[in-house]
Amino acid sequence: MEKEKPQWSSHISFIIATIGSAVGVGNIWRFPYIMGENGGALFLITYLALIVLFSVVPLCCELVIGKTYRTDAVSAFEQINKKFKWFGWLCVLTVILIPCFYFVVGGWILNYIWIFLTNNIPNNFTNYFSGFSSQVFVPCILSLIFLLMTAVFPYRGVNKGIEKANNIMMPIFAVMLIVMAIYALTLPGTKEGLAFMFKPDFSEFDTSMILTALGQALFTLSIGMGAMITYGSYMKENTNIVKSAYTLIFFDTLVAITAGIMIFPIVFTFGVKPTAGATLVFISLPEMLAKLPFAPVFGSIFFILFFFSAITSGISILETSVSSFMNQFKITRQKATIINAIIIAIFSIPAALAFGPLKDFKILDRTIFAFLDYATSNILLPFNTILICLIAGWCIKSLWKTNFGETFFGYMFNIMLKFIVPLVLIFVLLAGI
Repeated sequence: MEKEKPQWSSHISFIIATIGSAVGVGNIWRFPYIMGENGGALFLITYLALIVLFSVVPLCCELVIGKTYRTDAVSAFEQINKKFKWFGWLCVLTVILIPCFYFVVGGWILNYIWIFLTNNIPNNFTNYFSGFSSQVFVPCILSLIFLLMTAVFPYRGVNKGIEKANNIMMPIFAVMLIVMAIYALTLPGTKEGLAFMFKPDFSEFDTSMILTALGQALFTLSIGMGAMITYGSYMKENTNIVKSAYTLIFFDTLVAITAGIMIFPIVFTFGVKPTAGATLVFISLPEMLAKLPFAPVFGSIFFILFFFSAITSGISILETSVSSFMNQFKITRQKATIINAIIIAIFSIPAALAFGPLKDFKILDRTIFAFLDYATSNILLPFNTILICLIAGWCIKSLWKTNFGETFFGYMFNIMLKFIVPLVLIFVLLAGI
């Protein structure tokens, strides 16, 4: 265990770290393609409304729990009531399962950085990705390398590792993203790309789009896995939770929109359908990047910024389980990091092989990779968020009065926390199942 509870060195460092946690694969990979599949501008409007009015409640809730109890997710729920300790472990299980497929994607990113940096760009990315992802050794090795690169920072600690990593990577990430977005706006498809993003077609409105937008809002803010409880436990006493939550939401959404501004002009320039789906970043987009002037340069920049977004989120996910292992088993940070890395390594290998030797092995008619993605995103995250809201709303006495006062926001927060958010999430969970 750590002798003293660490704290973020400044409020800015805390904000950068939480932005690093939230800004990940969900912003650069998932947001553009689900926006493309769900009508563009109309999805964006729905998403913005939900993330500002709805997602702020469980986000504030997690930060409050972390700041109040100043400990890991398992210990925090145990302090609320010993009967809830099992739920803390469910959060830990979630953050162990997510890296098992998330870090496989991280390995793919490393591979794409390499092929663009070395100008060893394939002629057909459809065939290339299929051949690469179906290999036995290379995807496994790359996912383990990404795991080791991520684990270094929790191993070094909150200030020397996690905080320093975010303070360096996130500004570089922001500069690269802006450079790519500005370059994309010079392409012929800019007008069509921006119209797709910002000119809504209300005839495409349907309920499934609302559920998708809500799921993305939860996924992108790292809600339901205990990460914000862990990061909240390192907050200083005078930190304003509501202001911090909305700052995080603002920058996370800004990154997602900027990613769309970067991607959709390229998509429309080369006549690719924006509904290309999950293959957009690893097949369609690299195919288009390869056709641009200075392809190795811009391809490398894109996948390096993709790497930064993936690794900063990976750090927060890993820190959540590391923090719980430290406190529950009374071991050092270094031992807890190594144990978690070994567990994730063991289970990430089958996920990496799900596109090759284990592609015919199915769980509920899904490959191992797809099952882990589905089980965490569609079931565990909304389920965990429901329980977090119910436990905080009904079992922590005067949570809203203590933290938000008898204000309009405080009253609305209490109603949303106890009734509206859990009911809506139950609907989302049932729809996901």
